[in-house]
Amino acid sequence: MTKGDLVAGSAQSAGVTKKAASEVLDAILGMITKSLKKGESVTITGFGTFRVSKRAARTGVNPRNPSEKIKIPAMTLPAFKAGKSLKDAVR
Repeated sequence: MTKGDLVAGSAQSAGVTKKAASEVLDAILGMITKSLKKGESVTITGFGTFRVSKRAARTGVNPRNPSEKIKIPAMTLPAFKAGKSLKDAVR
């Protein structure tokens, strides 16, 4: 499913135009992104939690030259943990 499919489906379900549904989806995704940038979690009850995960710096191997070691810097990544309702629905 693509963003376009999501917009079309939600517009039909809610009885609004695709443009309005697209604007709402963009606003929601923008708010989630802003919260994650601040380091905050976003919980959607029954669906799941978007959170920020921190990955420590580590030493890796260069795939082009396996004998060469490279430093992989620490980074912050978005993560998602599915809620119980979502897990049960997928099972």
